[in-house]
This record gives sequence, C-alpha cells and structure tokens, in this order.
Amino acid sequence: MKQRIAHIALVVKEYDEAIEFYTKKLDFKLLEDTKIDEKKRWVMIAPPGAKECCLLLAKAANDKQKESIGNQTGGRVGFFLFTDDFERDYNKMIEREIKFVRPKTEFEYGTVAVFEDLYGNMWDLIEPNENNKGLIK
Repeated sequence: MKQRIAHIALVVKEYDEAIEFYTKKLDFKLLEDTKIDEKKRWVMIAPPGAKECCLLLAKAANDKQKESIGNQTGGRVGFFLFTDDFERDYNKMIEREIKFVRPKTEFEYGTVAVFEDLYGNMWDLIEPNENNKGLIK
C-alpha cells in the first residue's frame, strides 16, 4: 500500500492576498485557482520543486475558522519550508520584508530560522545538513 499527504489546508482571510503573499514573497507557484461557487475557490500553491504535498488555501467561512487564522497550530511552528540554499532564500526573504521571529541557528540537523507568514503562522526555513540532505528530495 502507498499513501501520501497530498494537501494541507491553510485557513486564510482572503484568497487573493494569500496568493499574492505566497507567490510574490516566497516564490510559491499557483497550481490551481478554481471557482467552486460565489464564496469558495479551490486554491492550491506549492514551493518551487515540490512534488508531493501542497497548501490548499481555504478562506475562513465562519467565526470559528476566522479565529484560527494565523494561529492554526496554537503558537507553535506548524510549517516547514526546506531549501537547498539557506543563505539565498533567507536573504531574499529579508529583502522582501518577511518577518523572522527567531534568528538563523545551526543545529545538528541543519540551518534553521523561524519566520511568520502574512497572518502570523510560524514557519521554519530549513536547510538540512549533509547527513540529512535526503530529506529535501
């Protein structure tokens, strides 16, 4: 049997502002933007080179969902963006005014810094070290 996680829903305030942030600030690719009805769209994005999993941008549809925007993981880092060149991506993100909330740090598994997306969700930017390069494939 083979299984995989295909999409992870990310609750957003508005589709277009989220698409703008992820595609312009983080260089994600817009994979699909299909109108389902007057209020709902099927919007999928992924970082360059992603092969399996992508984000499904889901506009909050009620007050409970709106309350979770920016805090979907209870204040923990909930998203992990692997890179093959930390310095390139880190410097580009700084230039694009991405807010880093924890500085670049070297760990035994690689180089990491924590940043926030446009809503405050926390992300790790990670370049695995030589022993963990297989994680980025």
